[in-house]
Amino acid sequence: MILWLCLCWGFSPSAGQPDSELMARYLEEQLLADSSIVEQVARRVPRQAKFLQRLETRPRMSEFHVRSTIISRYAFTTVSCTMVNSGSEAREAVFEMQIPAAAFISNFTMSIGNKTYYGEVTGKERKNNTDDKERHKKPPSPTEGRENGYETFKASVFVPRKMQARFILHYEELLQRRLGKYEYTVSVRPQQLVGRLRVEVNILENSGIVNLEVPPLRNGKQKGNGKAEGVSPPPSTVIGHTKTLAKVTFNPSVVEQTRIARNGILGDFIIRYDVNRELSVGDVQILNGYFVHYFAPTDLPPLPKNVVFVLDSSASMVGTKLKQTKEALFTILQDLRPEDHFNIIGFSNRIKVWQQDRLVPVTPNNIRDAKKYIHNMSPTGGTNINGALQTGAKLLNDYIAQNDIDARSVSLIIFLTDGRPTVGETQSSKILSNTKDAIRDKFCLFTIGIGNDVDHKLLERMALENCGMTRLFQEDEDAASHLKGFYDEIGTPLLSDIRVDYPEDDVEQVTQNFFPNYFNGSEIIIAGKLINHTSDRLHVEVTASNSKKYILLKTDVAIDLQGRNDIRGVPGLEDGKGDNNYIERAWSYLTIKELLNSRLKTDDSQEKDNLMEKAKSMALAYNFVTPFTVLKMKEAGLHSELPQEEFISPSTDGIGEKVQSLQGHKAPPGIRRGQDKQRIKISKTSADGDPHFVIDFPSSKFSVCFNIDGEPGDILRLVSDHKESGVTVNGQLIGAPAPPNGHKKHRTYFSTITILSNKPERSYLEITPRRVILDDGERLVLSCGRSAVVRSRSLEVSISAYSNITVTIRDSISFVILIHHYKKPAPYQRNHLGFYISNSKGLSSDSHGLLGQFLNHEVKLLQESLNTSGQEVGQNQTEVLKTNPTNTLKVKGRLIPVVWKQRRIYNGQQEVDCWFAKNNADKLIDGSYKDYLASHPFDTGSSFGTINSL
Repeated sequence: MILWLCLCWGFSPSAGQPDSELMARYLEEQLLADSSIVEQVARRVPRQAKFLQRLETRPRMSEFHVRSTIISRYAFTTVSCTMVNSGSEAREAVFEMQIPAAAFISNFTMSIGNKTYYGEVTGKERKNNTDDKERHKKPPSPTEGRENGYETFKASVFVPRKMQARFILHYEELLQRRLGKYEYTVSVRPQQLVGRLRVEVNILENSGIVNLEVPPLRNGKQKGNGKAEGVSPPPSTVIGHTKTLAKVTFNPSVVEQTRIARNGILGDFIIRYDVNRELSVGDVQILNGYFVHYFAPTDLPPLPKNVVFVLDSSASMVGTKLKQTKEALFTILQDLRPEDHFNIIGFSNRIKVWQQDRLVPVTPNNIRDAKKYIHNMSPTGGTNINGALQTGAKLLNDYIAQNDIDARSVSLIIFLTDGRPTVGETQSSKILSNTKDAIRDKFCLFTIGIGNDVDHKLLERMALENCGMTRLFQEDEDAASHLKGFYDEIGTPLLSDIRVDYPEDDVEQVTQNFFPNYFNGSEIIIAGKLINHTSDRLHVEVTASNSKKYILLKTDVAIDLQGRNDIRGVPGLEDGKGDNNYIERAWSYLTIKELLNSRLKTDDSQEKDNLMEKAKSMALAYNFVTPFTVLKMKEAGLHSELPQEEFISPSTDGIGEKVQSLQGHKAPPGIRRGQDKQRIKISKTSADGDPHFVIDFPSSKFSVCFNIDGEPGDILRLVSDHKESGVTVNGQLIGAPAPPNGHKKHRTYFSTITILSNKPERSYLEITPRRVILDDGERLVLSCGRSAVVRSRSLEVSISAYSNITVTIRDSISFVILIHHYKKPAPYQRNHLGFYISNSKGLSSDSHGLLGQFLNHEVKLLQESLNTSGQEVGQNQTEVLKTNPTNTLKVKGRLIPVVWKQRRIYNGQQEVDCWFAKNNADKLIDGSYKDYLASHPFDTGSSFGTINSL
């Protein structure tokens, strides 16, 4: 066979490898034949003649090259395709490329022979009313992939004989985060074997790239949320990356292409990844007067859901569609959480509610009964979309109004259909207005369409107008996995009523900054322009609600970040042109998307025109092809056909100018300058350093101090008032070597402060120099490196980045935890905490602990020594006694010798004069030091010397 191949194409076996293009031509012809090898050899001359004759009917693709650069989630993609006309006369070359529907084409070039033709983006001319009516007489048939978020770009040109044509397409997109990962997809569908095929993707993420993966090629039926089978990358894929840079190449030989598909590759090349993140204001990037802000916190407890499933059971759902819907719902019901509430509505021409006038809690019995109800659903009748949505909205509204639901739970409707309205109200505009009036901005509507007959524009606009999202799936796809994938995107709300603010004097033209919900695995993106060119920092505040807590996150971002965000000189990104202004282009991309969505939502014709003109003007400025701009070639006689999609799918970058409120919650007001500065009341009563204890007695106008020489690992009970106020504070010690020439064998510091409270509800705080863990039944992790405020009904935690944490309990108890962080610590230094009591009014007179026992007791200072009868010192005599080397304190009838000392507290900002008690505060404290050792950080010790757990 090898010998025959060489003779057929005129190659010598010693001449090395044949040309890849000729190899591609031969292999494609061979794979088209079903005959045996003997038959091919016997008829090689006539088959070869027939093959060459067929080749002359179309130009041959000799090269297909895709190069992409992704910088901070913003992707620049260039597709280059070369076609050769080896025939004896001019032939038409057709270039087709599937691109994401959310992407904007930014340039297109064609070269035929020695001539080059450039595409020019111009404004689209308005069509008259007659043309509009003609266009709307028949709904456009959806092109392949539209339901999956893809469009087909198509351009054709006649290529003279023995010449080649080269097509170069540029498009840009902002990657959306779904299910915890960004997904970048390149359509590789040359429809033939290609001699030189290469896909190269370069990724730069300053936050750090994590979880990079390249799954197998995905064919058309797997688009959407369906996961490709297998885990191995496609053949010839090479992956390499550092912490912030990644390069992925796909360069299959002709032989490797034949192993993937007999007639050329048909599939999507996919790259998935995520970036490092933490619970903070997010990643704010600034470059050349523009900023983009990515917010996707983690480690948050999920919010409770009130969800109504509205499912189409009309006759058109018969067969696979209804079967797969049932399968998906069985899995979704199993994933509901115990704190959720739900109901199910099935609709055709009749509307059937599973549980009348209520939502039921998630229990094993209710899940079992819901599955039975879904199993018994049968397809029949027409499609009453309006009636079903009205019923679902009323059910959810009544439940919210009549029940004491969790104030920060998230309510939503998930609506699924495969067709158009045929029963009841059938006019789309009326259905839209009815739905909006019924929902009244109180919850969100998420829509799902299956098949080719669905009114996708109606579903898109319904979702867009009601703070939701939409997904459209083709009929022959695995609907069950798609439905489950879509539910996974919205099934775990983490925050509600999210508002992102920047000082009004510093920014302008900011994109949408209020979001009703943030779902686990997604991302909120805001962009804008800087107008204050004298400031070197941008203040950012994020406010949100999480279950029973209100969260405020704050930070200042350095504006001069040229060294961090400037990509010039980065390996692999050298030849980017518009790439250097990627933040500005991301802002323009988001702004145009919002203008398109705003136009889609409004019914006011004048407002539509204004929004259209704004979008068109910006698209022309940035050379984007949009519904209001068109790409025209400069030379006449050439034809270019572009995607006709006019409606942009709703997503988190969508709504723009209207602040919505869920369940009556108002968006927090904007920020004011100077608001971020912490006002901390400094208290002398504290335990800090090695650790050094200070007790302030304001009425006596003096302070007492002592040391506790504990062992590393000891947990000291600082405040114990569990039975009365419900508050306990424990501190755990960490060890360090003693300084040279010191009298101590080692040093100890507080590495962890634990604050526990059980009134009016159980909660605890675990504080270290790096993070704060708040658990009131739901766990929340905060970084000490980011300013933040978290507020619940009885507890407030305020973090001043790298400085201190203020904990306020019921507005009557306040503690300040000081963060000691060393950039270059000495061997005897450790990052540690200091504990200060700022307000003790809420603690009872029975409170105890190393500090707590002194909060409601006075200490007397005696004038004479221990060997004589002591006389109580007046307040004005204290200064005189400072010169005495030894004086005496009287505490609960006990006499304690003390000496005068000076100590610096609160990072040395305040100097304290105090009477020092030696020997681990012997006789000063009740019992001995070891009586204050807790068995674990959550030991509440309800009375002195006892051990309990919260």
